[in-house]
Amino acid sequence: MMDLRPPRFDWGLSVLARDDILNDGTYPGEAEQAVLVPKDSPGEIVRVGHHEESNMPLYLVEFANGKVVGCLEEEIVPSGKPRA
Repeated sequence: MMDLRPPRFDWGLSVLARDDILNDGTYPGEAEQAVLVPKDSPGEIVRVGHHEESNMPLYLVEFANGKVVGCLEEEIVPSGKPRA
């Protein structure tokens, strides 16, 4: 059994989208490759999970545009803003 890689970020952390986040085909109701979240959009991590195939942490982020998107660590950066 493979050891789980610990997450770098915790739930409740304010983050920004590092680049445009595109629909990889897993977000319902949006066209594949549609921009779900534009670069630098603010959001908050609402759940931390694990992507089994890649053994990577997976973050459920609620963005200011109302979309809740699963993100990998390389898709988000801490915003530096404290939690409200």
